[in-house]
Amino acid sequence: MQRFRRFFRLPAALALALLAAACAETNLAVETTKVVTRKEPQVTGPYKIGKPYQVDGVWYYPRADYDYDETGIASWYGPGFHGNQTANGEIYDENDLTAAHKTLPMPSLVRVTNLENGRSLVVRLNDRGPFANNRIIDLSRRSAQLLGFEQQGTAKVRVQVLKDESMMLAAQASAKGGDTIGPAPSAAPAGEVVAEALPGSTGQQPQPSAQAAQAAPQPTTIGSLPVPQPTGQVAVVPVKPSNIYIQAGAFLRQNNARQLQQQLSSIGQTRITEFVLNQQRFYRVQLGPIASVEEADRLLQQLIDNGHPDAKIAVN
Repeated sequence: MQRFRRFFRLPAALALALLAAACAETNLAVETTKVVTRKEPQVTGPYKIGKPYQVDGVWYYPRADYDYDETGIASWYGPGFHGNQTANGEIYDENDLTAAHKTLPMPSLVRVTNLENGRSLVVRLNDRGPFANNRIIDLSRRSAQLLGFEQQGTAKVRVQVLKDESMMLAAQASAKGGDTIGPAPSAAPAGEVVAEALPGSTGQQPQPSAQAAQAAPQPTTIGSLPVPQPTGQVAVVPVKPSNIYIQAGAFLRQNNARQLQQQLSSIGQTRITEFVLNQQRFYRVQLGPIASVEEADRLLQQLIDNGHPDAKIAVN
């Protein structure tokens, strides 16, 4: 494949800032070990956010979110998908340091930290998913090996977008051309976009974010700096104990949260926690803590079957 090369001028101050950010990222590690000797391939797919799409009745709204920082359950995929085309047109290789995410731009760089053993690794997003059991990211087989959960299949993780590096990747990939918005993934059936409200909220349906249709970042910050790629270097960082919960609903009114909490009390231990979104206070009802991912999957399905379709797994 012919390699497309394009260079842009970068102010010296910004170049130094990006290099400093890279050094700060390296310093995150308490202990680091080179565990991969193969060189990660350069980006081959175009920059792609994608249109809103639906899978199994659930709508997803892709958008650029450089402040993304979430905890949840990770899974991995490999043998059945090795050699297939990814959502941004690359060929999936289970031995590359890549991952699938439901909404973040492709490509993006994210740091995934295993909250069970402290192992932390940077991977590149180049696919959509996972769409099963409320997983928040689907890693390649090699990534799961390095993070230490290949055998168990899942792990509690924290996923953080690397802002500067992801913007540089986006600039390089968008220089290849192509449709920034692009078609919906092939797994998504065609249909009218319907936005869903928070469970138990005012009932007003939020509109899809305008960011879902934003253009790719302008490729004006690359200069002659190398475009960042996952290195396979695993950082071992301190992690705090975390627990698995099932979030059954989120409400504007505390009384509604208490009513749901009472309904769920026969299933197991429950709690109500508060959070603020768009300057509004919400009350979320959570079931747990739950001992294992398998038990969380079972309870999640039970809640969905009992009329709580928006229930989801949470890690706190």
